[in-house]
Order: sequence, then structure tokens, then C-alpha cells
Amino acid sequence: MGHDHAHGHAHGGTVSAGHRRRLALVLAITGTVLVVQAVGAVLSGSLALLADAAHMATDTVGIALALGAVTLAQRPASGRRTFGWQRIEVLAAAGNGLLLLAVGGYVVVEAVRRIGDPPEIRSGLMLTVAVLGLVANLVSLALLREGQGESLNMRGAYLEVLGDALGSVAVIVAALVITTTGWTAADVVASFVVGALVLPRAWSLLRDALDVLLEAAPRGVDMAEVRRHVLGVEGVTDVHDLHAWTITSGLPVLSAHVVVDDALLADGHGGRVLDALCACLGGHFDVEHCTFQLESVSHRAHEAPVHD
Repeated sequence: MGHDHAHGHAHGGTVSAGHRRRLALVLAITGTVLVVQAVGAVLSGSLALLADAAHMATDTVGIALALGAVTLAQRPASGRRTFGWQRIEVLAAAGNGLLLLAVGGYVVVEAVRRIGDPPEIRSGLMLTVAVLGLVANLVSLALLREGQGESLNMRGAYLEVLGDALGSVAVIVAALVITTTGWTAADVVASFVVGALVLPRAWSLLRDALDVLLEAAPRGVDMAEVRRHVLGVEGVTDVHDLHAWTITSGLPVLSAHVVVDDALLADGHGGRVLDALCACLGGHFDVEHCTFQLESVSHRAHEAPVHD
């Protein structure tokens, strides 16, 4: 006997879908500022500004990936893809994390190469372009702030813009130092700061995306506590093949084989057990879909090798 319990949004939409227009606007902003920063970096000779432009480039690519993922994720489920394209949002988040790691590594390596031999820097142009980048990043952060707490995909876009905003602050400080003191090594220091800001965030995002792809239990769902609740339902004697994972942000699922007393099943009370299980799991854990297979105690010997 099987049963599915669901609440919340349906398979046809994802959490990120409501923020698609904001993503498109942020993409337009970052794409425009990227061109300005790249030109400014070449003309000023600033590695820190070039690093910020490179980070902005990954912002642009990453947000484009996120926007494309949100669009594809709205496609309906089919016979082969029973959850549709919803997990592509997680793949986009993983791609963003890899891009951020690559950019952070490049900036650090290039900064090391410049130690002891900093080039001449046009600090005035460097400062102007960095301020423009910071303003653009602040506008983008305001647009993405609401969605970043709801979706891993939106969080990836938000973290990229946040890291770039902090990088712009570092570039502004370096430009001011060079302007007032002539110490051009400040550009190299700022480059290290940008790299240090990017790498930890990149790893955090990539780790979370990999957890979803590896079907780890959703954060906040204690599997031992879930097992305890299931076993606490009247008539349940055992539970096995208990799994919880995440399809995409905002869509956790759970399945389990639940062993029920033979007498209850024989008396036709299996539906009552299912209702109790659904009420218990739906009330105590933020799990979108719960699917249970009820089995009698005598059926256990006919089961294939099971997992806890």
C-alpha cells in the first residue's frame, strides 16, 4: 500500500520563478557595468579593478545561467522527467560555484606575480570605475535580497553580487590609498582581498549544491528524529529504506517503507496509519512530499535486502 502526501507548491513551479524579472534586470545591470570595468581596468592598469571586472564577468555568466535555469525549471514534467527540469537550478548553482573558484584562484595567482613589481596605476580612473561598480552592485543586491533566502539558485546569484560589491569596496580603498600616498602596492593588496572574499563563498555555494546533487538529507531534517516520529505512530513496528532528499530549493521529499502490525492491516486500518504518518511528518518537518509504503510484519521476509 502506498500513499503520497504533498503540500505547498506543485511540481510545475519553483521558488525562483517569482524572481525571474529581477534576475533579468540584474543581468542587464551587471552586463553593462562589466564592459565599463573591463575598459577601465585596461586604461588604468589596475589588477584589482581587472579582478573586479573578472568577478563581474562571472556575475554576468552566473546570473545568465540562473535565469536560464529558472526558465527551464518551469517546463512541465513528462514521462521521462517526472520532476521536469527543476533540478537544473541546482546545476546552475554548482556552475556558479565553480566559476567563482576559478576567478578567485586567478586573482590570487596574478597578485602574487605582481608582488615587488607593481605597475603604474591611474588611480583617478580606477576610483571612478570602482564607485560605479559598487553602485550597480548595491542596486542588484537590493533586487536579489528577497529571493536569496528561498532558493539555492537565487542565493548563488546573490552571493556573486555580494562578493563583487565587497570587492568594489576594496578597489575603492586601494584607489584612495594610491591617490593620497602613491603606494601602488595597494592595488596588489586589494587583489588579495577580492580573492579572499570570493573563494570561501564559492566553496560554500558549491558544497550546498553538491549536497543536493548527492541527495543528502535536507538541512533542518534530522533523520533520527524523523525515524522516532514514524515509530511513534500507533501500529507501526518498524521503518526501513527511509530516505529524504531535495529535488530543488524549496522542494524536499521523503520516502519510507513502514512495517505495520498485521492485525491492523487485516482489519483495514491501513488508511488510518497513513493519515497519522502524514499528519505527523507534515506537521513536524518541512518536507514537501512524503511517500510511504505500508508492509505487514509477515511481508518482511519477502523484502529485498533493505537499508535502515
